[in-house]
Amino acid sequence: MKLRRDPFQAIADPTRRAILVLLAAQTMTAGAIADNFATARPTISKHMQILSECELIEASQQGREIFYQLRADKMKDIDQWLGQFRKIWESRFDQLDNILSNLQTKKDEA
Repeated sequence: MKLRRDPFQAIADPTRRAILVLLAAQTMTAGAIADNFATARPTISKHMQILSECELIEASQQGREIFYQLRADKMKDIDQWLGQFRKIWESRFDQLDNILSNLQTKKDEA
């Protein structure tokens, strides 16, 4: 039985987030991914295993090489969850813009 983890668990770790960023740009081999980090390859392999179990990345064999790619469709749950906070942040930034604009207007009038 394949263990399936929570995608939020996967993105909680900065190394796994960095791996996702790398794979968002291009499909890569495990070695190419590991070359971007100053940690042991087995450590990166464990991170990739967790990302695979969360179904955030997938592997495909091409000849003797195994290539990993981001499963952007699986990032949708994370994006939807973050979306609720994005609306709050945007509202607060709009309020801040209004305050700064009012302050600038008052300063210009003085």
